[in-house]
Amino acid sequence: MEWFSADGHVLGRLVFQRALGALYVVAFLVALNQFRALLGSNGLLPIPRFVAAVPFRRSPSLFHWRYSDGLFAGVAVAGAVLAAATVAGVTERLPLPASMAVWLLLWLLYLSIVNVGQRWYGFGWESLLLEAGLLAVFLGNAATAPPLLVLVLLRWLLFRLEFGAGLIKIRGDPCWRDLTCLYYHHETQPMPGPLSWWFHHLPRPLHRVEVAANHLTQLVVPFGLFLPQPVSGACAGIMVLTQLWLVTSGNFAWLNWTAIVLALPVLPDAFWQWVLRPGPLGPPGSTPLWWAGLVVAVTALVVVLSYRPTRNLLSSHQAMNASFDPLHLVNTYGAFGSVTRVRHEIVVEGTADAVPAPDAVWREYEFKGKPTDPTRRPRQFAPYHLRLDWLMWFAALSPSYAQPWFPRFVTRLLEGDRTTLKLLAHNPFPERPPQLVRARVYRYEFTSWRERRETGAWWRRELVGEFMAPAALGAARR
Repeated sequence: MEWFSADGHVLGRLVFQRALGALYVVAFLVALNQFRALLGSNGLLPIPRFVAAVPFRRSPSLFHWRYSDGLFAGVAVAGAVLAAATVAGVTERLPLPASMAVWLLLWLLYLSIVNVGQRWYGFGWESLLLEAGLLAVFLGNAATAPPLLVLVLLRWLLFRLEFGAGLIKIRGDPCWRDLTCLYYHHETQPMPGPLSWWFHHLPRPLHRVEVAANHLTQLVVPFGLFLPQPVSGACAGIMVLTQLWLVTSGNFAWLNWTAIVLALPVLPDAFWQWVLRPGPLGPPGSTPLWWAGLVVAVTALVVVLSYRPTRNLLSSHQAMNASFDPLHLVNTYGAFGSVTRVRHEIVVEGTADAVPAPDAVWREYEFKGKPTDPTRRPRQFAPYHLRLDWLMWFAALSPSYAQPWFPRFVTRLLEGDRTTLKLLAHNPFPERPPQLVRARVYRYEFTSWRERRETGAWWRRELVGEFMAPAALGAARR
């Protein structure tokens, strides 16, 4: 079947599969490490309450049939193990049906988590990982030639990711059109990284060049993905370099890394031969008719389901990061249609005093990723995703993002709940929980070069107001 196989992309297919497996490992480990506090039976948004209120057809998940914290942990561990085996090359050496079963199980397990994840899993990179993961089911194993149709579908996914992000920007905040958005973005993005302070202090003309280059990469270069080599490979290479630039400037979980992984199979085998120096590649095996039939059927399904995402791309009311079906089969993407000019942070404090008197001593809870202590340098966490830290950033933008989980979060702090405290970098009350907890809003700004030299601080901050009044355990529970 000459029409079925994509010559010159055998290595690119295998590199893509292993890299995608690595992203699955990270996603399942994030779920395993954080679910008890966020989604567990005693979590901030418990899964049992969710599945009791939302029918299976709206959020298909294994946990609609049964839920326990042990079962969730088992699903996350099983997913991480299967993904690690894929990274090690085990999955690609299995017989084709078994290899497809592993990829399908990875997708099913992660879909089950995402569909009960509620606010904690309301990010575009969840749907992106699921969509890429389902296409990987039909990419074949090491003994088969890579199917051309699925490789084209992966390019179509990368196109929608990049082009959708470009359109949402050019249609949205005027600062994208006048090339000034990066005057603010590095400082106000959800979770700055260790180099974000330096990126923010780049000369403003360079910031304008960055924005112009972003428009070129997202609005023009994606069309080159569908052209012959070497043009398509060069376009993919430009996207990889752009995404690596974004990786160094902030923490966006596995969003940037997934874009990079999607670009890898576009690069020709000649490139991977030069990079990897593998041994001679044997001829691919025959193409089973049943597999070819499945690939054609899946391609037809994606074409049909692409109607709504394509219409959304062309719409002046373009939605950002939307799924049009509960299985997240074909989605629409985009990010930062608007850029905040001012960074507000919620600082959570506790006191051992029973009464919030003027002389009460308040101690701050330090989060792992989001800024709190102005002298603490931002850390690198991506592709790992700190879900609580991200939602705290959104809560500072609008209190609606804090409901109903934030009052429960305060209650867990007042109880000294160890599972919740593990989500934080520092517990200022190691011996006994505080009597009162409050939350205040500060405006954060990066320090100047002079302030950084004189004080050693990365941030300066100014109190804006109260986010939550001091609450004791009984009041917080109500």
